[in-house]
Amino acid sequence: MSRDEDLRQKILSGRSDANIGFEELRSWLLRLGFVERVRGSHHLFRREGVRELINLQRDGRQAKPYQVRQIRQTILRHNL
Repeated sequence: MSRDEDLRQKILSGRSDANIGFEELRSWLLRLGFVERVRGSHHLFRREGVRELINLQRDGRQAKPYQVRQIRQTILRHNL
């Protein structure tokens, strides 16, 4: 299984939202075709065909758990 698929499974399982690395998640979103814009500490991601704006912020080296949950909902809603 590839790194991307491992991360996707980790996000979709919902068991380790607090243990998703910020840079790992950021890179994965870029590989999924999202475009990033940085405004201060906020990393905003958009993708054509996806209405939601994804906002990511660091929590140390990790992504914030509630934002991982929001990304999971977006992935499921749009079958990414």
